[in-house]
Amino acid sequence: MSDIEKVKKLREATGAGFKDCNLAIKESNGDLDKAIEILRVKGISKASKKMSRDAKEGVVVVSGDETKISVIEVNCETDFVAKNDDFITFVKELSELNNKKNSNIQDLKSTQMKNGQTVDDNLVALIAKIGEKITIGKAKTIQNSQGVNNHYLHTVVKDNVAKLAVMVSLDTKDNSDSVKTFSKQLSMHIAASNPLALESSSIDQSVIDKEQELVAEELKNSGKPEDIAKKISLGKMNKFKEENSLLTQAWVMEPKKKVQDVLKDLSIADLKIKEFYRIKIGE
Repeated sequence: MSDIEKVKKLREATGAGFKDCNLAIKESNGDLDKAIEILRVKGISKASKKMSRDAKEGVVVVSGDETKISVIEVNCETDFVAKNDDFITFVKELSELNNKKNSNIQDLKSTQMKNGQTVDDNLVALIAKIGEKITIGKAKTIQNSQGVNNHYLHTVVKDNVAKLAVMVSLDTKDNSDSVKTFSKQLSMHIAASNPLALESSSIDQSVIDKEQELVAEELKNSGKPEDIAKKISLGKMNKFKEENSLLTQAWVMEPKKKVQDVLKDLSIADLKIKEFYRIKIGE
């Protein structure tokens, strides 16, 4: 095999540029495996320089079925890269592996991909090839074999790759079309309304405390008597909790009803919302 053929083969195997491949072939005295190793080391060097930059763009990818579903976030620097074919191929395979690993990121990073290299090694190679910082962000798996799982993608980039994803899990033995339709509509509702928790008692206390501070600051210079200010504060906090708790939110498809009313109207005794997860790039 001539050096030119080796360079071509090396480019196909690594995705690196002609110049880098040519230098690696010379440095390795024509040994392809050694040349790949040389490029990987150089790739790591290039990648480490890029890791100090901001990666605020990217995608979320959903994989799974009705009993187990997972989402993973992969960030990059520009929306242009988020639509790149190599990037999309990587995140789609990564998503399938993430579902198998139940969103355990540490396990995921050391998992072998189709090309025989680990996720970490493929990530470094992708960074070196594309020239942008790429990071694996949040990941979540929802598993429920005794109910119905569903999801919704918004601003779809391609197939199961999007900018916003919602996963919903319902506890019920009823697997009817009406339950599946509700689970899909609920996913869409969550995408639009962004609830903080299922019910007010589950909202993180730090979020409640922060909102209370903002309300107190707003009322401090209002000139209202203290007892009136307290009533206003209580009303504002109750409204905040109601608007940010899924069950008490106004149903997007019929705003005169709350989510809990729609749930009740289905008249399915064992139907409950088990859990949900919403993730959006940039939030």
